[in-house]
Amino acid sequence: MADIEKINPTEIVPAELLGDLRKIIDSARSHVAATANYELTAMYWHIGDRINRDVLNNERAEYGKQIVATVARQLQEEYGTKGFEERTIRRMMQFAQTFPDFQIVSPLVSKLSWSTNCVDAVDTITARV
Repeated sequence: MADIEKINPTEIVPAELLGDLRKIIDSARSHVAATANYELTAMYWHIGDRINRDVLNNERAEYGKQIVATVARQLQEEYGTKGFEERTIRRMMQFAQTFPDFQIVSPLVSKLSWSTNCVDAVDTITARV
């Protein structure tokens, strides 16, 4: 055991090993970010679809204004303000309304980032479809 303590740590870790470890870490981080991004964007589509379909029934404009504000406020109370502002909820609704079939959206969601403006995301999907 005393011999191990005398070894210089830089001599123990070859550059090739360290390079491989960096690749593994970078790949995992990239995969985690892509997976989280996919899930967030899919969640936002489903929120928009649920509000459009089940709450607003795609027709009651005045009631819709009130309910969206209320939904935003209640979600912010429970989940925090980031991501659930009324404006963002409306973008979710626009996203789901523009692409009512999630089966079309799903494979493309991995190519998008919700941090992108939703209108830009819609344009990106439209260009790819």
